[in-house]
Amino acid sequence: EITSLLSLYGGQFSSQQEIGVNSPFWILNIPSEEMARGLMKRTVCAKSIFELWGHGRSAGELYASLKSYPMDKMLPYLQSDSTYKIHIHTFNKTLTQAEKIKKIDALEFLPFNGKVNLKSPEHVFWILEDYGMDPNNVLEEPLDLYFGRWIADGQRELIESYSVKKRHFIGNTSMDACLSFIMANHGRVKPNDVVFDPFVGTGGLLISSAHFGAYVCGTDIDYNTIHGLGKASRKNQKWRGPDENIRANLRQYGLEKYYLDALVSDSSKPIWRKGMLFDAIITDPPYGIREATRRTGSQKETVKSAERSTENHIFISSSYHLSDIFFDLLKFAAEYLVMGGRLVYWLPIYRPEYTEEVIPRHPCLKLISNCEQMLSSHTSRRLITMEKVKEFKDQDQNSYSLDGQYMLYRGHNSFREKYFSGVTKRIAKEEKDNQK
Repeated sequence: EITSLLSLYGGQFSSQQEIGVNSPFWILNIPSEEMARGLMKRTVCAKSIFELWGHGRSAGELYASLKSYPMDKMLPYLQSDSTYKIHIHTFNKTLTQAEKIKKIDALEFLPFNGKVNLKSPEHVFWILEDYGMDPNNVLEEPLDLYFGRWIADGQRELIESYSVKKRHFIGNTSMDACLSFIMANHGRVKPNDVVFDPFVGTGGLLISSAHFGAYVCGTDIDYNTIHGLGKASRKNQKWRGPDENIRANLRQYGLEKYYLDALVSDSSKPIWRKGMLFDAIITDPPYGIREATRRTGSQKETVKSAERSTENHIFISSSYHLSDIFFDLLKFAAEYLVMGGRLVYWLPIYRPEYTEEVIPRHPCLKLISNCEQMLSSHTSRRLITMEKVKEFKDQDQNSYSLDGQYMLYRGHNSFREKYFSGVTKRIAKEEKDNQK
């Protein structure tokens, strides 16, 4: 998420520090404070950002680093007519009040000329100490120490304010609010973008994109879900109410003006005019037994089904193999994303058999990130982010219908179909076991 937002707002990871995968503190090079605030207005993963004044592996190194920090950068925040406060945050360790005061007093060499104000200070400074990741083996001395001026907090409160528990319209698999915002940030959604979800369901992913100022739309094969009909997913409620739909959800958060529409449509069938339409495609394809994978048309594609009235919304449907869902999704993204637009989706995997080879590929799309969310000891899902780097041409369309090219771009097609078929069965079995 941070990497995507840095590419959107500007900045990069610093070469000063080798970033550990699980390190709670990262050093970033960001050109301006305004860009830093812009990043923090988006992120739900980062807690706070600071202007780094000093860093060291020990207290002595930290103090030496602070003494070498340019005085002209410090003085605007240390004036006699200003107020300030110093916080201490220790990761994986708790300090006594006396220990905290001792650490603050050790900074007396800094020219703090203002007055201390603990309630509403103009400037807030933080001492940050990292005592490692193992709670069963807490270190005596910190691995790293930092001192800096607080700039802004992240958007962690969005997780609670957009909680699915408080949402007007939900389904069996409505996306968690935190993950929805992470997906929107992976997609680098920005104001006035057009964001599309081909498996829209109850529209949970549209809400996070609309919050960031994008115009949103989606399709789904389920008529009842799109129109807010049928049985309710909420506990102690049998049927959905008259105003339970995607538009009502956006209205609940004051985002209705960003809602374009939601259509009843089969994602495996082309319905859009040719040409690039979408700045981002953010979706959670169906898998498992709570959300069945279906598409229109029977196996025999009978003539009778084609002759049915267009007003009748009950179509013949057949199973939609998981591997076909992902390859159709990539082909659609390659054709309808703008250049530089991003596709963000979840890929279910069976961990003991997982390799990078099972990730679907397309010549027009570049893999940006591949992040894992554990579901159980054997299954998980990966958040795949891809970016369009090449114009979609007719040969890219035809490559999926010719056996040789089809195998080239899908890579061992029979292997992948067998793998995803096994994933579906295992997820279904675990869901049944959980229900029991």
